[in-house]
Amino acid sequence: MKKLLAIDCAANLCAACVYDAGAGIELGRHVLDLGKGHAEHLMAVIEAALKAGGIGYQELDAVAVSIGPGSFTGLRVGVSTARGLALALKIPAVGVTTLEALAAEAANAFPSRAVLAALDAGREELHAALFDEALVLTYGPAVATLSEATGMAVNATAVLAGTAAPLIAAAAGHAFDIGPDVATADIATYARLAAAKEPGEKPKPLYLRGADAKPQAGFILPRQNNGPRQRGPKGKKS
Repeated sequence: MKKLLAIDCAANLCAACVYDAGAGIELGRHVLDLGKGHAEHLMAVIEAALKAGGIGYQELDAVAVSIGPGSFTGLRVGVSTARGLALALKIPAVGVTTLEALAAEAANAFPSRAVLAALDAGREELHAALFDEALVLTYGPAVATLSEATGMAVNATAVLAGTAAPLIAAAAGHAFDIGPDVATADIATYARLAAAKEPGEKPKPLYLRGADAKPQAGFILPRQNNGPRQRGPKGKKS
């Protein structure tokens, strides 16, 4: 793949960039810090990135997308858009997890070290993945308790990355080397990692647990029976 479009809606950012894999350089980007509302803005962000890179859709050779863990809605928006563009343009779509992207950035800052990338998932749970000194995945991505993640970090003498990094350091009671302690990596990191992957199966959102949102009882419609009414004794309708 030569020219690649990367998109990220896994967290607060709605981001896109164009990356020249052959030259190893970013050609253009556009990033909005939205929090939510990715669906309304993503196509405009993509078009702004393409314009900044000076290329059109037909010049793309692949689409990369962050697949999570992250926001349920944001991941659906990003992955469905990437797959739709790939289908329309007849090019591959490549998924990159937020944890491997964060770990890659931590490894750039602290080379040849194990990295534990972990995101605070609430409910006293973390989304975590452990990578060895060569950035080979050795654990996860999986849901872990703070105690489990702290034990892994201590045993591996790992560099920490992700929003849970300060929590793990505090639980361990001693200092760690810490890379990016944010919810998602820079958009160019996703592009660079995707460019090094062989296209495989279509990307899917990485959900490590069910959605928090549940329908409110007041909005559940009562079940209605629209079938024929039963007749009671003596032919009367019941």
